[in-house]
Amino acid sequence: MTFTDILRTAIFSLRGNWMRSALTSLGVIIGIAAVIVMVSVGQGTQAEIDKMVSGLGSNRLDVSPGAGRGGGVRMSSSSFFTLSEGDVDTIRNELPEVQYVAGALRGNSQVVYAENNVSTSWQGVQPDFFIINGWAVADGALFEPQDYSSAGKVAILGDSVRRELFGEDSGIGQTIRIGRVPFTVAATLQPKGQGGFGQDQDDVVMVPLETARRRLMGSMGLPPGAVMQIALTVTDAKDLSYAQTELEALLRQRHKIAPGDEDDFNVRNISEIVATRTATTRLMSLLLGAVATISLIVGGIGIMNIMLVSVTERIREIGLRMAVGAGPSDVQKQFLTEAMLISLIGGVIGIAIGIVGALLVGKFGALPVALNGRVIGLAAGFSVATGLFFGYYPARKASQLDPIEALRQQ
Repeated sequence: MTFTDILRTAIFSLRGNWMRSALTSLGVIIGIAAVIVMVSVGQGTQAEIDKMVSGLGSNRLDVSPGAGRGGGVRMSSSSFFTLSEGDVDTIRNELPEVQYVAGALRGNSQVVYAENNVSTSWQGVQPDFFIINGWAVADGALFEPQDYSSAGKVAILGDSVRRELFGEDSGIGQTIRIGRVPFTVAATLQPKGQGGFGQDQDDVVMVPLETARRRLMGSMGLPPGAVMQIALTVTDAKDLSYAQTELEALLRQRHKIAPGDEDDFNVRNISEIVATRTATTRLMSLLLGAVATISLIVGGIGIMNIMLVSVTERIREIGLRMAVGAGPSDVQKQFLTEAMLISLIGGVIGIAIGIVGALLVGKFGALPVALNGRVIGLAAGFSVATGLFFGYYPARKASQLDPIEALRQQ
C-alpha cells in the first residue's frame, strides 16, 4: 500500500466514528492549548524581568532611610530622614568600587502651564542621577553646575508630563509652576515607557536637589542636607555584594550605630530582587508546564485506549486485509496513521485555542504574554509525537494478529 492509500483509509476509518475521534482528541487539544498559553505567559514575564533589569541596572544599589531602634525603643518619626548629602559624598570618596552615586528627594505636586495642569511626581536630583537611571535628553540640556549650587528654578520634564502640558511642543524655555513655584523648562527626557512594576516612568519632573529642598519642601523643616534616597552603581557587577557590605559598614560608622543595634537605613540590591523574581517565574513556568504535560499524557493515554478498542472491534477487517495481500507493516502503518491524525487534528485545534487564549490573557489579564512561533511549532511537534508514541502499541498489536484467527472472529 502506498502512503496515499494508507492516509485515505485512515481518514475513512476516522470519519466512520467521528464523534469518538473528536472526543479522543480532546485531551490533546487541552494539553496543546495549555502549553501555548503557559509558555507564552512565562516568556512574557521573563521579557518583563529583562526590561526591568535593563531599566534598573544589574550593578546598582539603592539606599533608603529606615527607622531604627535605639536602646530597644523605636525612634521618632522625625528621624525618618536619616540619610544626607554627607553620606553621598563619603560614599563617593571612600568606596573605590562605586562608579556613580547620587542623592534624591521626591514628592508629588500639581504642575501647571497656562490652562493645562497635571498631577505628577517630582524628584530633586544630583548630577549622577541621570546616568544611574539611564535618562537621556530629548531636547534642551541637563542642569548646569550653578543650577545645583544656587538652587536654580529650572526643571526637566518626563515625556508624559511634556505631552500633557505642551502637546507636541518641547516646552523648552517656557515657565511652568510646580505647586506655587515658577520653574523654567530646561530640557525634556526621552521616553522610557512602562517600568518593570507597571508604572509610567515618564510621569515625572526633575529639579536640582537643593531646589527641591528649599523651594518644594521648605515648609517640612528637613534636617540640613537630608535626602530620601541614595542610588549608586559599581564599576564591576562582580563587586556588587562586596560593595554592599562595605556600604553598610560605612553608613553604620557614619551614623554611629552601636554593634547589635538595628540599621537606620535599608540597602536594596536590585540584582537580588531580579534573581528572586526570575527564580519564582521559572518555578511557576515549570509547574504550569508540568500541568500541560500531564494533560498531553492523559490525551495520549486516551488515544491509546481508543485505538486498542478500535483494534478489537476491527479484527475481522484486519484479517480480511491481510488475506487479500496487506502485510503486517501495512496494517501497522494504517493504525499508526489513524492515531497520528487524531493527535494532529487535536494539535491544530489546540494551537488555535492556545493562541486565542494567550491573546485574551494578554488583553484582559494582569500577566504579560509573548507569543513565539517556535513555541507554536514545538506544540505541533508534540501533538504528532503524542500520536506516534501512544499509537505505536495498538498499531503493533494489530499488525501481529494471525489473519486466519482474525477471520474466525464473529
